[in-house]
Amino acid sequence: METTVSKFLIKYLMIALVGFSIQASAQVKDRNIEEIKQESLHRAENGGAYPLINLELSDVKEALALIKTRNPDEWAAAWSQVAEKYMQQAKSASSKEQAGVLYKKAWRLYFFGQWPAPTSQGKEVAYQKALDAYLKYAQTFDIPLEVVKIPFEGKQIVGYLRLPKGANPNQKVPMVFAVSGLDSRKETVADSYSQILQHGVGIFVVDGPGTGQAPIKVSPTAERMFSAALDYLQTRPEVDQKRIIFSGVSFGAYWATKMGILEKDRLLGSVAQSPPVHQTFDAKFVEKKLSTPEYLFDYLPASINVYEGVTNLEQLLAYVPKMSLKDQNLLQRPTTQMLILAGANDTQVPLDDVKRLMEAGDVPKDFWINPKGGHLGREVKGWTDANIFSKVIIPWELRLLEQSGWKKP
Repeated sequence: METTVSKFLIKYLMIALVGFSIQASAQVKDRNIEEIKQESLHRAENGGAYPLINLELSDVKEALALIKTRNPDEWAAAWSQVAEKYMQQAKSASSKEQAGVLYKKAWRLYFFGQWPAPTSQGKEVAYQKALDAYLKYAQTFDIPLEVVKIPFEGKQIVGYLRLPKGANPNQKVPMVFAVSGLDSRKETVADSYSQILQHGVGIFVVDGPGTGQAPIKVSPTAERMFSAALDYLQTRPEVDQKRIIFSGVSFGAYWATKMGILEKDRLLGSVAQSPPVHQTFDAKFVEKKLSTPEYLFDYLPASINVYEGVTNLEQLLAYVPKMSLKDQNLLQRPTTQMLILAGANDTQVPLDDVKRLMEAGDVPKDFWINPKGGHLGREVKGWTDANIFSKVIIPWELRLLEQSGWKKP
């Protein structure tokens, strides 16, 4: 039986091979450690730009001062050390509210310690601590969070379910079924969507394939885990089965698009934020985007980590074309109602893919394209992730629900 230690050794070997691939290819470049630290500090100083969202500048400076090399375990240890002080403070907090604030800070720091993916032993430990801190944070919620475990192909789909106050079998509530992206997790998506609970709408969130606690890796048929989760949602007596909206960010938007086609009859709508459709999966485009400075660092290891059977750059470039929705002959099929969001300056998902969606299916779609935005339509200031959710995505979902005959309680 393969031991945990041997699994980690295999991961180390994979990372070493990835590093070799980066150096061997003149077209795939990444920041060195000083550049990573400088860019991280710059983003933290500019309102906590992704992926340093809601991290305090003093904590960022403290962690970065501990990091001297590009070793992933050193990265994880530094952020975890800063997180630990908040965990200790939370244990002796004078109120549930204060404990919640402290656990939330710890969760975000542990999460950044494993970012963009737990590809080493140290990062795996940081990820597990992030899960623990988040669930402790969740215990302080006024609106409870339920951890749902759905049997799936000998494993399980782990999701978080939150129902608004007053939900019961006699007063069914609409739901947003949300999925994370390449380097986000269900915890970050659940945090973004928590604001919709006050409007009488529930949320159910899961990790995307190949990330977090997902039971399977990315493949051309991995959407089957979402269909299985949708089956489960429709067994919940508190859920309005006719009013479920699927939502995804980045790679999650790929699944939101695909589910909006394959599960058209079971979904009221779909929200796709920077959806990869076809050109995103072109091998030449993939190799080019792996060097984008828009991504903080380790785009290649994060990408390799999510795909089934992929361990190096060459295998990644050979595999990604299989994911094209155009080549899967899906874009000519009918879709549910959709909101597509994008940024004109996105270096990770080209606007050509948005145009393909514009022409797909037979239902008019709504588009929000930020002419100054990057990936997900976000900007360093102004149109942040939080503003896009609160001012664009959630209002669209509420309008769609109202158009369906739902009345806000």
